[in-house]
Amino acid sequence: MYNKKILDNKIRMLTVPMRGVQSVAVLVLVKTGSRFESRKVNGISHLLEHMAFKGTKKRPTTTEIASLMDGVGAEFNAYTSKEYTGYWIKVAGTHLPLAMDVLSDILLNSLYDEEELRREEGVVIEEINMYEDTPMRNIGDVFEELIFKGSSLGWRIAGSKESVRTVTRSDIVSYVRQQYSAEDMVVGIAGNENNLKATEKLVSNYFGKFKSGKDNKYLPAEFKQKTPAFYHYPKKTDQSHFIIGLRSFPYGHPDRYNLAVLNTVLGASMSSRLWIEVRERRGLCYYVRSGVEEFMDNGYLGIQAGVTISRIEEAVKVILSELDKIRAKPVSADELQRAKENWKGKMILTLEDSHSVASMYTHQELLEGRIEEPDEILRKIDQVTAEDMQRVANEIIRNKGLNMAVIGPYDAKQASAIEKVLQL
Repeated sequence: MYNKKILDNKIRMLTVPMRGVQSVAVLVLVKTGSRFESRKVNGISHLLEHMAFKGTKKRPTTTEIASLMDGVGAEFNAYTSKEYTGYWIKVAGTHLPLAMDVLSDILLNSLYDEEELRREEGVVIEEINMYEDTPMRNIGDVFEELIFKGSSLGWRIAGSKESVRTVTRSDIVSYVRQQYSAEDMVVGIAGNENNLKATEKLVSNYFGKFKSGKDNKYLPAEFKQKTPAFYHYPKKTDQSHFIIGLRSFPYGHPDRYNLAVLNTVLGASMSSRLWIEVRERRGLCYYVRSGVEEFMDNGYLGIQAGVTISRIEEAVKVILSELDKIRAKPVSADELQRAKENWKGKMILTLEDSHSVASMYTHQELLEGRIEEPDEILRKIDQVTAEDMQRVANEIIRNKGLNMAVIGPYDAKQASAIEKVLQL
């Protein structure tokens, strides 16, 4: 059972006691990311996250912060998405005050040193280069540029090399002042229950200095797609990587768990339909998988694969055939039960890690404004029926929501031939 408190400055605090663990994880989640940026400074959220552990007034260098954390065996990092940014530390429970101290320090008192900023811009540009040289990773960005075309949701989290180079220290300071308000922050703490007794006082002491401000707003993304959309990103590769995606649901949608089980049947395991049909029976790929992406007002079901260059049309036809099958006929009772147990089993495994637990609760609070406890989620998975899954399949598996992006060494004629296959 979790506890929620709202501090005087409007920061929300969640504590989740866990029995049988000695660690504590602290996660600070902020409702801002690439979706909230301007084109000019696209990538600033990610660059700011990189700067987080680069030095504060109290601990002026990266080495001082890293040595302090390493000295207690802590795990620590930060991450950026399109709609949120997270900063976290996981430590032995006795070091919870230190974790609070360091996290609040880097968020309130970072120096954003100009020389460090210039150095870190180079690091981020190399990160961008790495993604562009890795088609298996880059295809996700290419696909979202297609499906969210015309919206900031389609912008890359890391930004472009050009936009990253133009970000100044003044831009970062202004961005923090505008976006990092108390109303848009949630502090989640999960772990050893004995170490959580004085948590409210600790959070008030360390995070009570954050200023209130306006709730961050984003421009809703509306799409009126009527026919399949296709994009080819030409690149000399030895394997073709693609994503076929269908528009689906945002966070908190009533059908999210029906879609979750549907996704499990389709391509979320080594016994899934896509794995068996595309890899095991035809040898078309090394990997094929499906997954669900949710945002505050949109979402999609995506199928990703890396296939033999000359057999991509065959692979696409097989995948579309499996989509047709899953919407045409309800899954069997046995397949449905196996998918449910698979999904529940994976969730239960995540609940053994304090950082995963802090993340589960904190993300729900920030992005949905409500929290479903694990037992409630597991019950809802058990309530999924084959009929509900088929209804959802027929709602989202439609030509007007069908999108495909591919990275590979095709000429215009070959790309056109692939596009012609993209029909349900």
